[in-house]
Amino acid sequence: MLRPLNLRSILVKQWLPIALILCCLPATPSYAQAAQSAEPPQAMGRVVLVLPFDNRSGQPNLDWIGDSFPDTLNQRLTSAGFFTISTDDRQFALDHLGLPVDFKPTRATTIRIAQTLDANFVIVGSYTVTKGRINVQAQVLNVDKLSLSQPLADSSDLPRLFDVENSIAWTIAKHLDPHFNVAQQTFLSAAGGVPLSSFENYIRGISAASPKEQIKRLQMAIGLTPNYPAALLALGKVQFTQRDYDHAAATLAKVPHSDRRALEAGFYLGLARFNSGKYAEAEAAFAFVASRLPLPEVVNNQGVAASRQGHNAVPLFQRASTADPNDPDYHYNLAVSLLRQGDFAGAEREIDETLKLRPTDNEAVLLKARIHSGRSLKPTPATAPKADGAKAAAPSADDSDFEPLERIRRTYSEASFRQAAFQLDQMRAMRLADLPPAKQAAEYSQSGNDYLAQGLIPEAEQEFEAAITADPSSADAHTGLAQVREHTGNIDDARNEAQTSLKLHPSVAAYLVLAKIELQAKQMEASASDVSNALKINPKDPSALAMRQALLARGQRIP
Repeated sequence: MLRPLNLRSILVKQWLPIALILCCLPATPSYAQAAQSAEPPQAMGRVVLVLPFDNRSGQPNLDWIGDSFPDTLNQRLTSAGFFTISTDDRQFALDHLGLPVDFKPTRATTIRIAQTLDANFVIVGSYTVTKGRINVQAQVLNVDKLSLSQPLADSSDLPRLFDVENSIAWTIAKHLDPHFNVAQQTFLSAAGGVPLSSFENYIRGISAASPKEQIKRLQMAIGLTPNYPAALLALGKVQFTQRDYDHAAATLAKVPHSDRRALEAGFYLGLARFNSGKYAEAEAAFAFVASRLPLPEVVNNQGVAASRQGHNAVPLFQRASTADPNDPDYHYNLAVSLLRQGDFAGAEREIDETLKLRPTDNEAVLLKARIHSGRSLKPTPATAPKADGAKAAAPSADDSDFEPLERIRRTYSEASFRQAAFQLDQMRAMRLADLPPAKQAAEYSQSGNDYLAQGLIPEAEQEFEAAITADPSSADAHTGLAQVREHTGNIDDARNEAQTSLKLHPSVAAYLVLAKIELQAKQMEASASDVSNALKINPKDPSALAMRQALLARGQRIP
């Protein structure tokens, strides 16, 4: 009998390492206090599984569209604060249930899949394409109540597939959470400027059965859109699995650090560089990921890469083993590193922990014998990196030449990373609730500005709305919301928010929102006046100077 995956239980178990990490983070005492209980916040009622939509158009060449719905809806629902189940986890469940990838589930099977993954909601749907127009219907299955919603419908011309997918995502988010306060236009503008042809090749690439076809399609997507982060990450991962480490590293390095996929890309970039023997570059890649989310597998790998260069990695391995004390490899690595530093007592203590957790670990047995012999280790091992997935020959009990190496973690858990980020958000909300309204608004506004800088518009809007709810007199929050509205094309609301902000406290950013709106409306004198007012506040502001130059180039005098 199949044992359910029980994603919720898995995530709760993952919370302890995350909580321990957060306890150790500097300058965030409230996070540490919240983590002391090692209890995850109650957010598990928002786990959503999106299944591929059913193609009822009678055109098999459009099957890829059905596979595209989970990709788009997962992104939008994640930005709306839901915990979406990844394609890999969904495939894992299908494999364990003995179901093929293209299986079309009945309602009963859908419930079984959802219960296997411990989802609270499942999104199912279908689409037809007639005369170049796509009609979509989606329904929400509430797994806890075993109820199915009425169809949520939308349609558009096929070239505007992004619009219909984003619109359906917004409708689903509102259905799941009636208090969801992001405007529909924000979702509609969140496509990221990717041409439909690139999107098609990306979806076909991640859905292809063979690595050769995956690489071909993903390269086509990148050829059409060279700065396509999702396609770059997917291609880099396929190249990595094919052990083409140099090409994988070159591809993954192109994912911008500001993109939300940068952490996963950085993890595999570190592994690719490690497997090529480029340890300093591997350490830098892992260090970047750890600076954002210091999960034990990342900190461990940073330590392994540092150790390969002859550096003292004891502090890093201590962090990893403290964060996850039930992982024998972290204790093993710490034992090796301590022995390398001549700390025999500490090494023996850690290797005993390893053997307690994994009594059959032959290398740990040999390391214990090595410690008892009083022989230290070389500070810089000369051993070349093992290929990914390669297995070392099992050492014999009398192997006197045994020279242990720290073990690298080769698997990336997207669920762990996303859950850690989710928990950070939850604990931040707990901390902010205790602050005065003005300080709450300031922190929400800063977070909104950070999201804006990353191009995460839906997330930014939620932060600015939260800031205004906390303190309606926050000029920064109204300015941020004005920028969001201007970005999404909601000009009237953008103007109103900017004017509200200026009444509360004049700022360069608010004046520039108005200047851009008036420039687009060809109201040159009004735009010039706003730029002039912005420069009075800060004569050296780069954005204001750039707008001033643009107006001068059009022959407009600046007051």
